[in-house]
Amino acid sequence: DEDNKQSSTSSALSFNAVLDPSNPLGFLESAFNFVSENSDMFNTDSVEKKISSLVKNIKERTMKEEAAKKEHEMKEKEEIKEKTKPKLNPNKDNGLDMENHSWGQNLQEVTVTVPVPLGTKSRDVVCDVKKDYLKVGLKGQTPIVDGQLFETVKPNDSYWSLEDQKVISLLMTKCDKTSWWKSLLKGGPEIDTQKAEPEKSKLSDLDMETRSTVEKMMFDQRQKKLGLPTSQEIENQNMLKQFMAQNPNFDITNAKMF
Repeated sequence: DEDNKQSSTSSALSFNAVLDPSNPLGFLESAFNFVSENSDMFNTDSVEKKISSLVKNIKERTMKEEAAKKEHEMKEKEEIKEKTKPKLNPNKDNGLDMENHSWGQNLQEVTVTVPVPLGTKSRDVVCDVKKDYLKVGLKGQTPIVDGQLFETVKPNDSYWSLEDQKVISLLMTKCDKTSWWKSLLKGGPEIDTQKAEPEKSKLSDLDMETRSTVEKMMFDQRQKKLGLPTSQEIENQNMLKQFMAQNPNFDITNAKMF
């Protein structure tokens, strides 16, 4: 009898129940009743603590999953919003002319021009340039430009001047000298960077690495406009041709891509 009892106790038992979403506690009650009838779990002093810990862990996991789900949904919405956001044609300086200021850029620098009342003195100007933040205006007044920069700049290599006592002119040096800014400030109106044009006369002034990157960008832009393959796509095609030439018996139709 003792052997039969031990065998019965150690063998796995199946539990059949149907979960009614409107009454989940009923399902748990059935599960607990089943456990109490087939084990001594509820005879121990620590059972409440163990169940409470189990509930806490499940609750924490559920909250994390919900938070991750919401974060993913928000990210998807932001990506859709970004993709559908209208892109504006850049001005002649590869930037935008705004209501109370204008900005332009080349691959190395960003310029900002802010008209102010005639007779303005340098001591009246507020120009605060940080790595990722810009504020421009006049003392005692609401800033004309104020917000987080679209990309980072080098504050120590950025300068401003007051021209003819009526225009604040600011030059900021980009940290990344290989890409176009879509906007001066994050959240601001964006330009179509595909239509931005490097100053050809200044390409010769760039170092070899930057110049190579710029020329590649210009080539890829032209190719995209013509519906032709980019430099990377051409390189991939050449690599595939070279591989096939070296492996003529290789059947690419059954190849698995990783």
